[in-house]
Amino acid sequence: MNISVASCATSAEELGNPIYPPAREELLRHGIPLHPHRARQATPADLANYDLFLCAESINIRNLARVVGPAVLSKTCRLLDLTNHPRDIADPWWTGDFTQTWLDLEEGCHALLEKLRQAHNC
Repeated sequence: MNISVASCATSAEELGNPIYPPAREELLRHGIPLHPHRARQATPADLANYDLFLCAESINIRNLARVVGPAVLSKTCRLLDLTNHPRDIADPWWTGDFTQTWLDLEEGCHALLEKLRQAHNC
């Protein structure tokens, strides 16, 4: 099974910016290697290039449909919809709690990996 992952914004607010420093610090605390990254916005071309779109929050799904087109909705869910406790990921921009966001992302990624394993009999 080959997996390709990309990150993109659903709005233009952070375009071109690097990883937010407190988010960078949280990732480094967990030993996540970081590579140069600049925010980019999703485009209609992404619809043909990706099988699944995972969003952090419900508003991201609405924004994604606005910038990519409504067809993206058939391939989209919130990451935490894959868990036993569907919800929005805690947004550290508003809460300042990057640890809770890490925990939400970790929970969602484990659930995603399990669903992919089940789908591909791995």
